[in-house]
Amino acid sequence: MSSPTETAFLKLINQHKGILYKASRIYADSVEDREDLQQEILIQLWKSYQNFQGNSEFSTWMYRVAINTAITYLKKEKRRTHNQADVPTHFEVQQEDYNPVKDKQLEIFYNAVQELKAIEKAVIFYFMEGMSHKEIGENLGLSEGNARVKLNRTKEKIQQIIKKSGYEF
Repeated sequence: MSSPTETAFLKLINQHKGILYKASRIYADSVEDREDLQQEILIQLWKSYQNFQGNSEFSTWMYRVAINTAITYLKKEKRRTHNQADVPTHFEVQQEDYNPVKDKQLEIFYNAVQELKAIEKAVIFYFMEGMSHKEIGENLGLSEGNARVKLNRTKEKIQQIIKKSGYEF
């Protein structure tokens, strides 16, 4: 039986599950790595959920946890075993009705994103979520102007990677 806290948490996670998908898709190559990363993000979200004060939107907080978890998780050279003793094992996020194989352009885009640096991936992730330059800057500790420049350079870099690979949009 789920507690009211778990129920509220899962409701919020399911409302914002696109964040999980996008963060894992940007930071991990293989399906297995994406699934592992999504699980790790869920674990970190659950562990820190009690500290969520509501000072920002849940989605903004979730972005930060997802990006920080992805960067930290992928920096580790060895896969670590997860200590999930205090994490409910029955978290289940409803799957997106989405098949990336069917959308070749998106697949090409995500392949190009794999070649970006961690900060560039974060900038693109936030941009894809519709955040303003100011919001991107706040989330990454940059000025609004620096966020704008970094975003424009990252977009150009993605276009160059895609062109170099022989694809045209």
